[in-house]
Amino acid sequence: MSNTIKPITIGTRGSALALWQANWVKSELEREYPGIKVSLTIIKTKGDKILDVPLAKVGGKGLFVKEIEDALLAGDIDLAVHSMKDVPTELPDGLKVAINPPREDPRDAFFSNSGKKLSEMPAGAVIGTSSLRRIAQVLHAFPHLKTRDLRGNVDTRLKKLERGEYDGIILAYAGVKRLGWSDKVTELIDPVTSLPAIAQGALGIETRCDDDFNNQRLAFFQDQKTTLAIRAERALLKTLEGGCQVPIAGHATIAEDDTVTLTGLVAALDGRKIIKESMSSKDPESLGESLAQKLLDQGAGELLAECFAANEQ
Repeated sequence: MSNTIKPITIGTRGSALALWQANWVKSELEREYPGIKVSLTIIKTKGDKILDVPLAKVGGKGLFVKEIEDALLAGDIDLAVHSMKDVPTELPDGLKVAINPPREDPRDAFFSNSGKKLSEMPAGAVIGTSSLRRIAQVLHAFPHLKTRDLRGNVDTRLKKLERGEYDGIILAYAGVKRLGWSDKVTELIDPVTSLPAIAQGALGIETRCDDDFNNQRLAFFQDQKTTLAIRAERALLKTLEGGCQVPIAGHATIAEDDTVTLTGLVAALDGRKIIKESMSSKDPESLGESLAQKLLDQGAGELLAECFAANEQ
């Protein structure tokens, strides 16, 4: 057996979206290396097990990746496929996420039973989302609406909408599109109204740092512009020391000359105040750090402290 067709085991969560993403990586590997054997190992994470508590209340980092990373470190799997927005900015020693395939559309998508857009929803309408980032931005732009926590996989959330448990729900469009459900979307929300989550729409392939053989085999997945954007957005998040417990948003765009323009946002939980700024640079990490400092200088630290305090109650 030649080295190029040495088998690969992919670790993944068991949701429909996670399996789509892992199977996409599997099919691309099989296309790149004809004859290779690629298998999937489904791993249940803490975030998959706790479905009756808002994410912000669960606390901790790596809710959807830790058990998969443990398997990677143990050598039980060769690589992991993640939604990058689930990956903490601090990785365990010995692991890296150096490969990002081309990013899908990062916008949020709105779904309503009535067919009305978010801006058309009547006073008191209940909007479902598990994201503090989305809650804060919705309440800021549309204070007449109400929000309610929404957990579960993409298909579970859509079924809850269909049953009338919510008047509308907001999901990441990337997952909806990957699962083939774009026709269910009422509208794609302009990032001006709902700035996306850090790394939303991007995949990350996590590997062991010392696994040179597989790291070389996976290099063909790499998309340079996606990686530049993700590096800037994650540097912003890391400097703000944020996670899923706080309403932070960030989205980067890349010019032809690889100049990165990054917009960052920190909000109060109830949407009463939003701090939002943009900057550009060719150095993604320093850009993220500088923009984070700019937000902190304008009072973002106080908003974040309020959020952490509220989540501890």
